[in-house]
Amino acid sequence: MTAPPHSIPESAAPTPDAPGALAGIRVLDLSRILSGPVATMVLADLGADVVKVEDTKDGDDTRQWAPPYQGDESAYFLAANRNKRGISVDLKTDGGRALVLRLADRADVVVENFRPGTADRLGLGYRHLSARNPRLVYASISGYGQTGPWASRPGYDAIAQAQSGMMSITGEAGGPPLRPGVATADIGAGMWATIGILAALYARESTGRGQHLDVSLLDGQLAWLTYVAGGWFATGRSPGPHGSAHPTIVPYQALPTADGHLMIAAGNDKLFQRLTEALGVPELAADPRFAGNPDRVRHRDELIPLLEAALARHGSTEWAALLDAAGVPCAPIATVAEALSSPQAKARGMVVELDHPTVGRLSTVGSPLRLGHTPARIRSAPPLLGQHTDEVLAEAGYTPEEIADLHAAGAVR
Repeated sequence: MTAPPHSIPESAAPTPDAPGALAGIRVLDLSRILSGPVATMVLADLGADVVKVEDTKDGDDTRQWAPPYQGDESAYFLAANRNKRGISVDLKTDGGRALVLRLADRADVVVENFRPGTADRLGLGYRHLSARNPRLVYASISGYGQTGPWASRPGYDAIAQAQSGMMSITGEAGGPPLRPGVATADIGAGMWATIGILAALYARESTGRGQHLDVSLLDGQLAWLTYVAGGWFATGRSPGPHGSAHPTIVPYQALPTADGHLMIAAGNDKLFQRLTEALGVPELAADPRFAGNPDRVRHRDELIPLLEAALARHGSTEWAALLDAAGVPCAPIATVAEALSSPQAKARGMVVELDHPTVGRLSTVGSPLRLGHTPARIRSAPPLLGQHTDEVLAEAGYTPEEIADLHAAGAVR
């Protein structure tokens, strides 16, 4: 009997205790808020041992970014720090800095997102750590990068979105500029950093040396402009917003129905023909104004009202069923609750529950990475502030007496 389409053959399916792809890789996470924590969370999901360093007073800024809470913990912090061990260190003390140096000597990767120059002033910059550990891969994430006239400016997601042009193409035509509902600059920078770290680890296999990775929120958002930037290169005209629509594909947007909206993505002429047949207006596909996609783009303002008139006859759920049966990509506009509760999300394991020491059962979004033999796994809840300090210090060679002295001096918590 053959395996169902798209299934993993039984012989290739990972065992429950299969190691992650990055098992054995040690990551020292000096970052906070979102960009760095996202990068290190992905590495942790893939099996790396990530030690998150937080200050001794309040920890990561996002521990206070609430409500909402899960239990007594900030939901924001919990969303980006699973699978990590947490230690609490005062980097302004000699003992705290010495501890981080010792951990960096044993690490494969360090991730930091201080403002450029801060790590150097603490004696924890790339030049300091790589001199002691030449195999170290050191990732710096900042608002604008380590060079350039804006390098010293603080980096915030919304500011990078504004300065990258992203907000100028988001929203409705004629409306105010908008930012997406999630922090795309922060999360994007974390993803770029992850890609760079993996590439540097691979290069280290042949060179024997680590290297410095310089990632910025602004660079990442400029890179995400892709075909939008291509349009400006081609025409010299700065693109504007199109709401939910696509600048170069029509129809490819949310359209109103009798009771809501339906996202329709007719990405080629064949799909457009199927759409018009399912809507009961096949004459539109034969209309020379709409015959090909370039025609539909030019005559967008004439076509969309005709499609809206057809869609007004039924509700979104009924149309979704009809169009799906016709092979036309479409979907009702789901809420976050509906998206995370969908049968597909459940089948793909995209909501995971695990135990947290104070929250109890904690829900988190699963990893989208599906590796057949070395799977990404969610093994542990985000740490409490300083939860693993003594454990990590002992692994680094500190005696019980030395650990007690560090606590007494306020160097660790």
